[in-house]
Amino acid sequence: MTATWPAGGNVNDEQPIYDLISPGYRAFLTIIVMVGAFMAILDTTVIDVVIPKMMGPLATDLYGVQWVITAYMIAAAVGLLLTHNLGRVIGLKWLFLSGLLIFTSASALCGVAATLPQMVGSRIIQGLGEAFIMASAQTILFAIYPPEKHGMAMGIYAMGVSFAPSLGPTVGGWITLHMSWRWVFYINLPTGILNFIAGASYLPVLVKNRQRLHFNFVSYLFMGAFTVSLLILLSKGQQLGWGQSSTIVLLAFGAAASLLLYLLSEMFSRNKLIDPAIFKIKEYTLSMGFYFLIMGLSIYQLFYLLPLYYETLKHLTTFVTGLHMLAFAIFIAIVSPLAGLLSDRFGPQRVIVGSTIIFLYTSYFLIPSLNYYTPSIRAAIITIPLGIALGSFFAPVSAMALGPLGDKTAQGVSLMHYLRFLGGSLGTAIATNTLEMRQAVHFEGIANMQNYDYVQRFIDNNKDMISQYLPSGLADVKAQLLLGRVQHLKALSLAFQDTFRHTFVFGAFGTIFLVLLLLAGRQPRPGKLRS
Repeated sequence: MTATWPAGGNVNDEQPIYDLISPGYRAFLTIIVMVGAFMAILDTTVIDVVIPKMMGPLATDLYGVQWVITAYMIAAAVGLLLTHNLGRVIGLKWLFLSGLLIFTSASALCGVAATLPQMVGSRIIQGLGEAFIMASAQTILFAIYPPEKHGMAMGIYAMGVSFAPSLGPTVGGWITLHMSWRWVFYINLPTGILNFIAGASYLPVLVKNRQRLHFNFVSYLFMGAFTVSLLILLSKGQQLGWGQSSTIVLLAFGAAASLLLYLLSEMFSRNKLIDPAIFKIKEYTLSMGFYFLIMGLSIYQLFYLLPLYYETLKHLTTFVTGLHMLAFAIFIAIVSPLAGLLSDRFGPQRVIVGSTIIFLYTSYFLIPSLNYYTPSIRAAIITIPLGIALGSFFAPVSAMALGPLGDKTAQGVSLMHYLRFLGGSLGTAIATNTLEMRQAVHFEGIANMQNYDYVQRFIDNNKDMISQYLPSGLADVKAQLLLGRVQHLKALSLAFQDTFRHTFVFGAFGTIFLVLLLLAGRQPRPGKLRS
């Protein structure tokens, strides 16, 4: 039950790998690959939920424990820059298995970490493992499915990429409710070990002749420095103060200088870190612009904002918040493979146009209608069209972007996930900044618009009620605190609505790339993978 490239053959003129395996074997390989990808993606959002539980055992504060997330994102993004060249040397199979081994081993180290430096170091290793898994998993699926079924393959893959982040709060909430937070890491061990054994036994060798390593370490150093500086800047900008902190200014300067040095290095180097020819393929370039704006700057903002809305404004527990997130997560899982099938049958352009229309309608009319008074069940129902839009987004975008790449597919996948990390980090930073800024604006506006008689009557009525249980002086203080609390909730409710509405703006800008892509006027050419 194994498969390799035909001996002595060439990928372009010999029978491709998808012709050498049966449908049943292909389905089995898909399960192996998807289990690894799902595990890696799920872990990223589960951690967000248990972060507050780590502060005591790791003897740190909220700002310190945020490095557990930041270090992981940095390692994964920098690791993605390695995957294309490494995959050409060791092959996709062993790149995937290396990722599983690194990720699973690092999960064990995270579980036993006793200090913050130990946890951050283990998370860096774990992030590197995720980079190897995600880049190789999607490329393997492209290799084992024929071109006419690439949409279906990407639809299956989308169930992991899009469904897992939505499922994370539910899983994390259940673990924090019933078990120790360390089990967030321990649950990866049996899954990772079994997945590694299955992959080592049954995954085909997707490389005919391993190539020697020709790697531009100088360009990688500069691009890595740019990535590290940018991600730290985005994750710490709100904490340190945008433009008010010398650290933020230095990080911004370091990111700009590193990017400039990278471009100069690539200009004079024979071995390019990123092949510039890939950006001459207009389907890929336009699809990536669309993907970055819609997925990174719009959808990832909603992934960040919705749990925050349920927990901070609706005051739901972590687990109940996760259950509400399942309302649209389930539809992502249902719609993703269906969108892949429709992409294969009618073309990815038609599917992505429908998905974009649903998303723009949802992000402008439905999601911004959520406020403090919205019943929780109604809020969950309102997010269902969002799940339909997300479920029908990833498969056609991937098919449009990767279909024409041919032997550049592996690098295209790596860059796609790299943009996902950058876009997600930038989107989260924008959402955080917008929410806090709009809350301050609305709080000040509410204070300025207040009617003195109405406010005094509110305080007196509540003071009379509270004074039945507390002394008069304390009751007066409590009544004024209650007024402040009402003002805070109203301002926060309006701020959430404004921030939700801003996600539509980035989505609208993303449609410019979609229009240009449609005007390109031709279907993506199915490419054959050469790894």
